[in-house]
Amino acid sequence: MVEIRAATEADLPTILAIYNDAIENSSAIWVDHVSTLEDRQAWFEMRRRQGYPILVAAENGEVLGYGSFGDFRAFEGFRGTVEHSLYIGPNARRRGVGKALLVALMEAARGIGKDVMVAAIDSENKASIALHEAFGFRTTGKLDKVGRKFGRLLDLVFMQIELN
Repeated sequence: MVEIRAATEADLPTILAIYNDAIENSSAIWVDHVSTLEDRQAWFEMRRRQGYPILVAAENGEVLGYGSFGDFRAFEGFRGTVEHSLYIGPNARRRGVGKALLVALMEAARGIGKDVMVAAIDSENKASIALHEAFGFRTTGKLDKVGRKFGRLLDLVFMQIELN
């Protein structure tokens, strides 16, 4: 059974491996170079300082995926809106891990009084779009050819859900 819990620093090597797998093998993260453990540690500390969660999905002690959210934009007028991300390890996909993490992230955002959660998804990532639609997210915009990965131009779909 999958357990959702707060990430610890001990989880960072696995979080790094999942993140780097997404960089190297998907267009989910529009970054060309893999991350380092130091990068993930800085990200972990930043989220902690901001009071935002990093959650992991674990089974039998193994981290299968993780998710987090942060400020949508760094201006006061956006204080009620967060943008989330979630990544699932290659051996744990299509097992409900993403669903469990998404529900937990939405609950955490509601718990700290956030109004809206935003997802920014590569338009070709049909599985992620379908997952978000299943939980009530709706497509609110699309930016054509704003990203580049693997030598191709990519479109970005924005989805959102009202939390409260």
